[in-house]
Amino acid sequence: MTAAAAAAARSAGQCVLMLSCPDTPGIVYAVAGFLFDRQCTIVQSRQFHDPDSHTFFMRVQFAHADGHTLAVPDLRCDFAHVASRFGMTWRLEDAGERQRVLIMVSRVGHCLNDLLYRTSVGELNLDVAAVVSNHPDLAPLAGNYGVPFHHLPVTPATKPEAEARLLELVRDERVDLVVLARYMQILSPEVCKHLEGRAINIHHSMLPSFKGARPYQQAYERGVKLVGATAHYVTPDLDEGPIIDQQITRVDHSLSAGEFVALGREVECRALARAVRWHTENRVALNGNKTVVLH
Repeated sequence: MTAAAAAAARSAGQCVLMLSCPDTPGIVYAVAGFLFDRQCTIVQSRQFHDPDSHTFFMRVQFAHADGHTLAVPDLRCDFAHVASRFGMTWRLEDAGERQRVLIMVSRVGHCLNDLLYRTSVGELNLDVAAVVSNHPDLAPLAGNYGVPFHHLPVTPATKPEAEARLLELVRDERVDLVVLARYMQILSPEVCKHLEGRAINIHHSMLPSFKGARPYQQAYERGVKLVGATAHYVTPDLDEGPIIDQQITRVDHSLSAGEFVALGREVECRALARAVRWHTENRVALNGNKTVVLH
């Protein structure tokens, strides 16, 4: 059993409460009292005070002290009164519930393959509901993992139709999270707004220096010494959404162009997988243009 699978097994019967609100005395006391009154024990707790926005963030994972099953809808209904008192933005979820994820991709399959593999071995506690692509090339890869593949060609003329079909899939498949795993199309502002806070993108961290085609080749030719990748939430501002994770690796003159590209792909996979894992474990909260990740 992998470490992630073991963690998922341990989280069975547990719930996660993630919240943010204006910082004021009594928040932790109120949350702890709410759980105590319902005979719950805290398994893990993380919190953060942002002095700039004067906002308090908290993630609590808990279980019933006697091992009884927790009724999530009832807990949500009861906690709403606490949340209202402090003006909280919050969510309360079953910690063991697998989120349904839709992955979007174009022709380059390393991030898609990485996410499908990590899911297949239990490293990511999610279900891949579908793969959507504007090209048919990666259908066999999705098929190898038994994941439905949808080819939605995109041209200026067909983009509205393709995006409407995408949103239909999100609705019909009850998708919790959309992951752009090197999807080389720009989503419309309307789609970005519809998926706000539940769509993650990955790109290399060499912007704005090396734009356009073959950015790693451009960086290689300029003798770049660090290669990185950024995973962030999707917003209408291209590649400027709140950052969830970044990864870097050092490169030098001894590498070939192919080795340079391979390292870039490796850090993209690593950053995207971490961002997806943290989001699906309810560890990420938005804080203006930034995120707070409560490990």
